[in-house]
Amino acid sequence: MAKEVKTIGVLTSGGDAPGMNAAIRAVVRKGIANGKKMMGIHRGYAGLLNEEIDELTSRSVADIIGKGGTFLQTARCLEFTTPEGQQKGAEICRKHGIDGIIVIGGDGSFKGAQKLAALGINTIGVPGTIDLDIACTEYTIGFDTAVNTAMEAIDKVRDTSTSHERCSIVEVMGRGAGHIALWCGIANGAEDILLPESYGYDEQQLVNSIIENRKRGKTHHIIINAEGVGHSTSMAKRIEAATGIETRATILGHMQRGGSPTCMDRVYASTMGAMATDLLCQGKSNRVVAYQHGAFCDFDIDEALAMSKGIDPYQLEISKIL
Repeated sequence: MAKEVKTIGVLTSGGDAPGMNAAIRAVVRKGIANGKKMMGIHRGYAGLLNEEIDELTSRSVADIIGKGGTFLQTARCLEFTTPEGQQKGAEICRKHGIDGIIVIGGDGSFKGAQKLAALGINTIGVPGTIDLDIACTEYTIGFDTAVNTAMEAIDKVRDTSTSHERCSIVEVMGRGAGHIALWCGIANGAEDILLPESYGYDEQQLVNSIIENRKRGKTHHIIINAEGVGHSTSMAKRIEAATGIETRATILGHMQRGGSPTCMDRVYASTMGAMATDLLCQGKSNRVVAYQHGAFCDFDIDEALAMSKGIDPYQLEISKIL
């Protein structure tokens, strides 16, 4: 018989993402509607190990759906990567009567959830990362807001780049994944897009492209550079030296993590949070909520972590043509 969960904890782990608050709110209110006691764990797994835990009510999560970041706060925790830290975390859960936990975060967070599940704490993962790099799902909380934030910033960079007849390298986030860069490259009409999945590190090809475009009368050149490629500042210096064209690097950085979440991030995060709570209430564990083929679903965490994800080859193809 499935283990009945009476008290549910929720935490956010790893990098923050717009929409995490919407997910927390949905988890808490769906849990209360299902007759469960809800506990907020502050500062991720680090907060769990430090017993930074308090009860959450419907009022606790009022008016947070439109706020960026995570009101529970987040942190990275090396101690929780060790068997001793994981065992301590499970014991603290039992001490506080928490028999189910919802972990909102990325692949690293899910590895922690996987360990807790193995130690008898029912655990469900919710994909919260702006990088869109979780293989089992076509949507991750925060990506839509982050990519729109970056797109708007790049539009502004293009304006000043055109005024000064510059080449601009704009570096966007994504860790080792190029999804934000690819989407912005298409949306902003960039002349070149550098992705860790496909870039051959041939700067001479970039130099030739810039020179040819200038000969055709183009007064600016936008290069979208993914974080996984990086080195935008030194790249800009080399390109300026090779072309004689003023070249500037703009690293958008953590502004992409902040800001009020878009409608999509609010609605999808709310749906995923509610589904995660339902899965726990059904006695399920070691699962991750996902979105595939137009529907919300769930996968075994072990299966999800074993999957790999690349760049959409057709989007990559058309990005070069458009």
